[in-house]
Amino acid sequence: MDFFFVRDYRHRPRFFSAEPLGPLPAKFSKTREIWEMAKKKVTSLDPRTLLQEQAFERGGRPGPGPVRVLHSGHSDAHAVRTRFFFFLQRARTRHLLLLAGEAVLLPVSGLAALLPGPNVFFYFLAILMIIQGQALRGITRLLRREHEFVADPLLADWEEAVDAHDEARYPVLLERLAGTHGLSSARKILWK
Repeated sequence: MDFFFVRDYRHRPRFFSAEPLGPLPAKFSKTREIWEMAKKKVTSLDPRTLLQEQAFERGGRPGPGPVRVLHSGHSDAHAVRTRFFFFLQRARTRHLLLLAGEAVLLPVSGLAALLPGPNVFFYFLAILMIIQGQALRGITRLLRREHEFVADPLLADWEEAVDAHDEARYPVLLERLAGTHGLSSARKILWK
């Protein structure tokens, strides 16, 4: 599986895979309706974030050989490796802080069960914590794994268009990325 490390239209680094957004992993038999309602709320969040969380989780899965990461090639291999390492470190710190905050809120949201009606907030937080916990585990494993960085000319074209603020080229480049790499969600990740 190939992973991509490239800047989006706002010059923010993004890490993602060609895989579409998949189903959430956890299933509970009780209160299925509430769980599904909370799952819909979570999956209606920014797809850019959800796809990146999923890429972190998938990138951390054990597998043979190094993790293949495609990038634009605008920087030398050492600079890309360093930037990717610090990107993962920053993502790990952010995930730790978010999980700590959510762990504080989770018991408080559990008290909302005393109120009439479904406690969607509790399930929403629980699903969010599951997703972020899996992403954190993937980030930690990604930091330990070996990486193979491969320059891709299409990603170089994309970053040149971003640097030039040439929004007219964005749709064409995104279509080429989708066709070449099977990135059906490239537009959601890299552009508005």
